[in-house]
Amino acid sequence: MNIRKLGNRDARRIFLHRHLLSDTPTGPAQGADLLNLIEGLGFVQLDSINTVARAHDLILFARKPRYRPQALKTLYERDGGLFEHWTHDAAVVPMAYYAYWEMRRKRDAATLRKRYRNWHQHDFESQLQNVLDQIREQGPVCSADVGKDEKRSNSGWWDWHPSKTALEYLWRAGALHVVGRDGFQKRYDLTERVLETHLCDPAHAPDDAQTIDWCCSGALDRLGFATHTELAAFWAHITPAEAKQWVTRELALGQLEPIEVIAADGSARSAYARPGIGDDPALLNAPTQRLRVLSPFDPALRDRQRAERLFGFSYRIEMFVPEAKRIYGYYVFPILQGDSIIARVDMKAFRGLDTLVVRALWVEPGTRWGKARQSAFEAELARLIRLAGVSKITYEDGWLR
Repeated sequence: MNIRKLGNRDARRIFLHRHLLSDTPTGPAQGADLLNLIEGLGFVQLDSINTVARAHDLILFARKPRYRPQALKTLYERDGGLFEHWTHDAAVVPMAYYAYWEMRRKRDAATLRKRYRNWHQHDFESQLQNVLDQIREQGPVCSADVGKDEKRSNSGWWDWHPSKTALEYLWRAGALHVVGRDGFQKRYDLTERVLETHLCDPAHAPDDAQTIDWCCSGALDRLGFATHTELAAFWAHITPAEAKQWVTRELALGQLEPIEVIAADGSARSAYARPGIGDDPALLNAPTQRLRVLSPFDPALRDRQRAERLFGFSYRIEMFVPEAKRIYGYYVFPILQGDSIIARVDMKAFRGLDTLVVRALWVEPGTRWGKARQSAFEAELARLIRLAGVSKITYEDGWLR
């Protein structure tokens, strides 16, 4: 059997196209247009760090520069187009996918009791009914509204008290629904009070087999090609064993084909794709040369090992690395141009000074930083400061490394 080889350039084109990073970023970014963008990505990870902009805002801005944070808040909190739950981390997800989280909620309900009990070293379960009763009587609450007299955890892990832990457990298990955030603090309400009845009833949800099929199929659509482990990791709902069983079945049905993907270093890695990937339209379209600053949590970079294989880009976030041991900086942004990650930049918005400060930029090996790239970088920063909420840009001495 001849196995199709997908060259590195072709693999990058397909991957970037699936991650909505091929076309020149343009167009409206609110309401239905914003929802369509998030559906294309599958979900958007939430993160509170705001050195330039929060991760979810920068993810959306990189694809739609007319995007502004209020549009996401409106779509989520007022229009009900999104819900919040976990994939690999906290994320906002199109409400149309809510039913496919039932298996996740069911599994979380079974596994988190012991995990939370061990982490927080307190009896949060004794507060479950009290928290539900308080919300039923008082309406939506934040963690600060419950358990005000309770002792904090001794574990040091997020300093959760029993009622805060109960809130999180009830949300993860499905009894509560996050209806929005005040700053970055979640507000919880009863799911039955917020969502339509058919969404709240587990009897109307897809069964496990249907959910596994949806997860794997949706992951492959958004990745272009993947191993069974990568399929399982995309939504983080299912196990690698479940994804492997799905792959085996789809191969037998002729719905998948094995391929070899050529890495940036010339090595080959086995993966799976839909039949006919060699005729994918993305192969005929070179990605835009518009330079873009990406969030460290961008979906295209979430799997660091895959990013290194595809793009030859070795990257980690160093915020938890002691300053003296950092190679680059606390929070460094990758820079994409065409089908290559060409540099990384350490910068921060000082809103009190109305200034974005570029501290350092490291050019990737084999990349030339000439006048054209500098001009493209300046144009991107001019767009980015509008999202960051400042109006000026300054460069520290020796910023270009």
